[in-house]
Amino acid sequence: MSSQLVQIGGGEHGFQHLRLPPHCVRTLARTPALREFERRLRRSRLHSVCEEARCPNRSECWSRRHVTFLLLGDVCTRACHFCAIATGRPRLGPDPEEPDRVARLAEELELAHVVLTSVNRDDLADGGAAHFAASVRAIRARRPQATVEVLTPDFRGDLDAVAAVCEAAPHVYNHNVETIPRLYRRVRPGAVFERSLAVLTEAKRQRPDLVVKSGLMVGLGEGFDEVVEMLGALRSAGVDALTIGQYLRPTRHHLPVERYWDPREFDALATSARALGFPHVASGPLIRSSYNAEESYAAARASRPRMARVGEAG
Repeated sequence: MSSQLVQIGGGEHGFQHLRLPPHCVRTLARTPALREFERRLRRSRLHSVCEEARCPNRSECWSRRHVTFLLLGDVCTRACHFCAIATGRPRLGPDPEEPDRVARLAEELELAHVVLTSVNRDDLADGGAAHFAASVRAIRARRPQATVEVLTPDFRGDLDAVAAVCEAAPHVYNHNVETIPRLYRRVRPGAVFERSLAVLTEAKRQRPDLVVKSGLMVGLGEGFDEVVEMLGALRSAGVDALTIGQYLRPTRHHLPVERYWDPREFDALATSARALGFPHVASGPLIRSSYNAEESYAAARASRPRMARVGEAG
């Protein structure tokens, strides 16, 4: 697929970017469902990664009562060069009432699948693991019929923190590797690929019947074979569910898009991933980590008929 460069601005302050292809365009519709979700989040004093990360699927997901709660504030201690979430030093510690507020809203909205993520909180001794665990337990207490998915940071490689989250018995443990190892220094300089791989491996070791999930973006300069090689490492780490989407530049201050992948290439990546043994793969230009998360969990679980219901035994 050919991509066309477009000049934005004039003189030395102008910059070039690739023209957004039609398959990467999705208009955010200001639907009643969107406005209602925003109102309830504000009233509950909660954040969503759907808003903070400028997800293109927000209207669709919220109309289906799919939301990803953002724990521990809206300021991240890392400065990943692809992410739209604000970076800085958080002024406040964890809000001890936030887990129950999330659980109450999940109960009020009758959510069937609750997704929890957070900013990186490297200022906290456990990286926020205890807060994740408290939130999972609060949801399971108020909304026991719901499944719970966590999308955690790497906790700076603290595997005790991973174990603490797993002990709360979420149904899905997600941690995104985001990109291939060669690009880590440029894309997410505060992270280490081997450290992320260790988090995923530990989650599977702690609870073998847990659905372990990871996701990545393409369009940052990676090659097809490099992506497939990394997928092999993820599968060896025990990852069950995989998401692959196109990187879209949030602002001119973030990394530029090196290439827009064709939908056929996403299909080819999915085929390669399934050949490696992934029980569930979602691959497409607008796929995001929590997109259709409930369906992803159900598909991964259905492909493993012997998988027990996580948490039934405590």
